[in-house]
This record gives sequence, C-alpha cells and structure tokens, in this order.
Amino acid sequence: MKNKFKYQFDNITGIFYKTYIGEITIDDIKSSWKYAFEKKIIPSGTKGFIVNYKKAKLKMNINEHLLIANFYKNNLAVFGGSKIAVITKRPKDIVIPFLVETKDDGYHSKPFSTISSAIEWVLK
Repeated sequence: MKNKFKYQFDNITGIFYKTYIGEITIDDIKSSWKYAFEKKIIPSGTKGFIVNYKKAKLKMNINEHLLIANFYKNNLAVFGGSKIAVITKRPKDIVIPFLVETKDDGYHSKPFSTISSAIEWVLK
C-alpha cells in the first residue's frame, strides 16, 4: 500500500483531504483510514472529508460498496454527521461512490468530478 495515498488538512476550511494514487482495493481504503485513525492524523473538529480518486483506479467488485458504507457507519466517531465528498475522473469509477451514497447512515457522501464542487458541497 506504500505511496498509494496521502493526507492533507486545510486549517482554514476544516476539510480533511485524502488522495489515492494507482490501483486501489477495498483493503487499501480500509487500511489507509485505520492508519489515519491510529496515527491521529485526522484533527478533531474536522468539518468534512474529500476523498480524491482522480489519480487512482478502483480495483473492486461492485458489491464492495457495501463494505465502504459499513466502514463509514462503523466509524461514526470520526465520520458521524460529516460530509464525505468523493472525486473521480473515470466514469466507471463513479459507480462505487454513487452506490455508497445510497447506503449513507449517520454520515453523508456524494460523488463529484471536480474538487471545487466537492469543497462547495462539504462547506454548505
């Protein structure tokens, strides 16, 4: 998983950014979030999240969207009440975030194609 993701926090907006690079599996998604939790990378008071897959390729089964939705739901201490914007470039990759959105429970997620649209939605 080395070099497949990077984290950034914007102190002005309160948005936590997570960018993925290369081929990404469901295990990469879960383990990179767990790493952020364990290392306390996500500041308390984070207003929302932007997950950027524009430099990534999702290598997962369509049904694995349930695992992502359940992961967010099982970690409401971090994601509860938050907005999670997901940015994709490839039309094929938007299917997973769209399906995750249909399972939102305790958090809000939404797919986007641009960072500016995602930021606007997260801050609304």
